Amino acid sequence: MVTRTSGNSPDAGSGVKLVRVADDRDGQRIDNFLVGQLKGVPKSLIYRIVRTGQVRVNGKRAKPDTRLASGDEVRIPPVRVAEREEGAAPSRGLTDRIGNAIIYEDKDFLVLSKPAGIAAHGGSGISHGAIELLRALRPNDSIELVHRLDRDTSGVLVLARRRAALTGLQEQIRENRTTKQYLCLLQGKLPRAALSVNAPLRKSILQGGERMVRVEDGGKPSLTHFKTIELYSMAALVEATLETGRTHQIRVHSQHLGHPIAGDEKYGDAEFNKSLKPYGVRRLFLHAKHFGFELGGKTYAFSAPLADDLAVVLDKLPAAKGKK
Repeated sequence: MVTRTSGNSPDAGSGVKLVRVADDRDGQRIDNFLVGQLKGVPKSLIYRIVRTGQVRVNGKRAKPDTRLASGDEVRIPPVRVAEREEGAAPSRGLTDRIGNAIIYEDKDFLVLSKPAGIAAHGGSGISHGAIELLRALRPNDSIELVHRLDRDTSGVLVLARRRAALTGLQEQIRENRTTKQYLCLLQGKLPRAALSVNAPLRKSILQGGERMVRVEDGGKPSLTHFKTIELYSMAALVEATLETGRTHQIRVHSQHLGHPIAGDEKYGDAEFNKSLKPYGVRRLFLHAKHFGFELGGKTYAFSAPLADDLAVVLDKLPAAKGKK
């Protein structure tokens, strides 16, 4: 990787860096690339300088999800020391919590049973996500997010410790060659014990910046398999297996079925959610229970038991009629 300060340009003398992307960073997202370039800078600030057009790739404005190619030239603006310090270090309690959530690690991967309430990464008012907490806990390690989970979703979250592992697994995810299964509590009883939803999803940003996903013709192909595990008087515990990995896929597909997820304030049913409060539903009832894949001749299968707060809900829910 070659770094130089711009010379014969309007940026000369301003502290702007022009960085040539190395071969081993081919395909990396610009936000993750900048994390490595701007050590100690909060990710919220990194998103800000990208959104405001201060980061450019080959002279063009970058977006947070821009992927780099080997040989690209990235313009990185100077970041003042005061801006670096605006993000306070995470508390010891938070780093200990994320450390205790590690369920597997080797030279390639580090896997969490992510607690609900911790985002996968910082940004949008969140100072420290799982990736920032792990980097604070392991300052000498190179750790990158392979995929994401919503803040309120608990369960298996895979991170990479080597660039080859990151790109290899992300390629498998893009090609839908991984196995991802979730547990969710859905309203009512599904019409069949096992069924699939094959409905295209389109992502949009509403006024105010809220991200919403809808079933819509022309959206990205999306396929989810649902299987009922247990029936309760007003809900069903369901296993959802993803064939594709779209944003909010399970949440929107279950809504499309007419059986939204318990505790879902964005896509769910307000009255249903209210009725579950006495049983302890305080957040989205969605848990990533399994993530499996093959890479480099090895088979990986990571599983996380249902989070304690969700297990308590199931213990309290009345059984379906006819069951004791």
